[in-house]
Amino acid sequence: MARLHGRTGRLYADFSAAGGGSATPVAALKSWEINASSDRVDVTAMGDSNKQYLQGLPDAQGSFSGFYDDSSDTAYSAAQDISSNAARKFYQYPSTNDTDKYWYGTAYFDVTITGDVAGAIETSGSWAAASDVTAVGIT
Repeated sequence: MARLHGRTGRLYADFSAAGGGSATPVAALKSWEINASSDRVDVTAMGDSNKQYLQGLPDAQGSFSGFYDDSSDTAYSAAQDISSNAARKFYQYPSTNDTDKYWYGTAYFDVTITGDVAGAIETSGSWAAASDVTAVGIT
């Protein structure tokens, strides 16, 4: 497996009205994260020499951040769309140079927009799985 530079990564999401469109690149993205941690139940018993656990279900959550682009940033509207309660399609690529490796599923998105007198307006957000998140080509 080769090491990858983050500059070619990309998050695609469907932020269209009620999530009924196509997933498009999240504008001006500078970072993303996917978290696949699992629940663990402590089953340590008397006489054990160290703590012991049972593995539960894996979680699927993530985050992203970038610069606000008022011509294409519809993430805020999608996060506020509680009337349709629509999960949004997403595809997360470690590198767009190898489009055979990615994660996909549907998720609920939250978004934050931050302004600073000494900097660019930035956007960040998080997502939580609304369906199975599937890894394609990633081992």
